[in-house]
Amino acid sequence: MKEKGRKAIATNRKARHHYSILDVYEAGIALVGTEVKSLREGKASLADAFATVDDGEIWLRGLHIPEYTQGSWTNHAPRRTRKLLLHKREIERLVGKVKEGSLTLVPLSMYFSDGKVKVELALAKGKQDYDKRQDLARRTAEREVTRELGRRIKGMR
Repeated sequence: MKEKGRKAIATNRKARHHYSILDVYEAGIALVGTEVKSLREGKASLADAFATVDDGEIWLRGLHIPEYTQGSWTNHAPRRTRKLLLHKREIERLVGKVKEGSLTLVPLSMYFSDGKVKVELALAKGKQDYDKRQDLARRTAEREVTRELGRRIKGMR
């Protein structure tokens, strides 16, 4: 019997802070057996992960999946390069966009979808320091406005 729905494994919380997200793609990932078992335990880190384009294929680098505790000599290397699985048209579109501008491919999250491991991959542009400060100020202002509206509705002011 298949699993239904979406179960989160890991998220890259800093990605939306450091990058402006332009487009999001869902990609499969080529894994070995002990990697999947380790992911089922909920162990993975996307903190230093990024994707590159090599010879018309997209590879995920820097993803840390720790060794499976019950594994034997067949265990995987924790930071090996893993192939991302996308349709040919999507790969060609991504290759064109990455080569034409200062865009990069950043993994946002990793999850199980119907029993298969998927990666949410974003086409992103790096933010400058002043962009980060503007976003932080905007979010703070929005939070204060909603807080004040809540107070007025409750009749506190």
